[in-house]
Amino acid sequence: MADWSLRPAAAADVEAVAALRAVVLRADLERLGRYDPRRVRQRLRDGFDPAHTWVIEVGGAFAGCVALRPAAGVRWLEHFYLAPERQGGGIGSAVLAELLARCDRDGARVRLNVLRGSPACRLYERHGFTVESEDPVDVFMVRRPT
Repeated sequence: MADWSLRPAAAADVEAVAALRAVVLRADLERLGRYDPRRVRQRLRDGFDPAHTWVIEVGGAFAGCVALRPAAGVRWLEHFYLAPERQGGGIGSAVLAELLARCDRDGARVRLNVLRGSPACRLYERHGFTVESEDPVDVFMVRRPT
């Protein structure tokens, strides 16, 4: 696995994250008949909060991002995107394990939603998430602290 690190996000990271989101989600959104290149970027811009977001770097270069937003007794795992060329090498699993360990120390449940049919579901299930509900587009998952 490549050496990776997390750094706090800054407002200036929003465009790099929006562009990565469009690349990472494209296949799943197209499969669901919901891909719109402008909308996929704008939804990220509208919800981007650097106060709860980290940039994933590999060798000092941008490789992805992840957010962990606090809300009423739970943390929402959001905007977890890793550049396609970095996927499958264990970085996503390692990042997720680190964030979940922080949540476990705080006794916090973690929620997320993922697109139906996304291979990311398997990653989340390996880390203890279970399906809570589904709709035609999203699967909502939860993980209780261990």
